[in-house]
Amino acid sequence: MPTEQRTCLQCGNSIRGRVDKKFCDDSCRNAYNNQQNSTSNNLIRNINHALKKNRNILESIIPSGEELGKTTKDKLLFQGFQFKYFTHSYETKKGSQYMFCYDFGYLKLEGDWYLVVKGKER
Repeated sequence: MPTEQRTCLQCGNSIRGRVDKKFCDDSCRNAYNNQQNSTSNNLIRNINHALKKNRNILESIIPSGEELGKTTKDKLLFQGFQFKYFTHSYETKKGSQYMFCYDFGYLKLEGDWYLVVKGKER
């Protein structure tokens, strides 16, 4: 019965063992799978980083011991806030739309002002 020479998908070294084996060892398997998933993982990682940064910026605006604060759009942008990233929104009975980054949210007021609030635990 002729044997076919198999090579590792990651490093190209010859493989010994089971017929369906694709990698020479665990490190090559991990490196190959990490490389295959890197594009989608990087996108998710970058979005999560932006969401956490937004949350931390909102948290820094509220004075210690308080539930809300006020700031301008320019101050948010200067700190690196990205308005396109938020985790959820909440609409009040009056129709006001709060945008949240995890447990901190903001509401656009008149002019360039924003009200920053700490969400209540449910």
